[in-house]
Amino acid sequence: MSAGAFARRYAHVGRQFVKFGMVGGAGVVVNMAVAVVLNKANGGTVNAQNVLFPLFGTPYNFRFSTLVWIVAFLVANLFNFVLNRHWTFRHGAKAPFWKEFWPFLTVGAVAAFVGIFIKVALTNPTSPAYLPEPWFHENAGLQSREYWAQLLTIGITMPINFVVNKLWTFRAVRNRHADSLAGRSGPAV
Repeated sequence: MSAGAFARRYAHVGRQFVKFGMVGGAGVVVNMAVAVVLNKANGGTVNAQNVLFPLFGTPYNFRFSTLVWIVAFLVANLFNFVLNRHWTFRHGAKAPFWKEFWPFLTVGAVAAFVGIFIKVALTNPTSPAYLPEPWFHENAGLQSREYWAQLLTIGITMPINFVVNKLWTFRAVRNRHADSLAGRSGPAV
């Protein structure tokens, strides 16, 4: 590969990463808006640690904070998928919507599952990663532990999402789709 081709390839990847980050930034706004609406509907972030139900057979509980994380993830994931599909990774033969969406959701769900543990660690007073007083608290506003934990967890999981979605969802899935349209079998080169 020539130096010029090498530079063009990595400039292209760099542009995709910036676009993915911009879409992710918009997705963070969507995620946080959902989190705010759900928390307000539940009486505010002071109620975020309310137990919704026990996790059977364990000493742990499913809390409202975890429900907020899951619902906000699902809404933002769909939003991000549509923007990434049509803007960030628009080149190449697009696979049908659902053939790309399920891998995108799967990648996001794995990151979201890891994110649940990160968010719990940041909001659980017995955790060494607990966001400390007086900088963070359970009240709404800029120092809300619940909202900072949501933001920090998104930031930690975003680079993993980019790499896996670039290599699997928007590359491998599309290549397989292009191969099937061309009547070829086997991996694309």
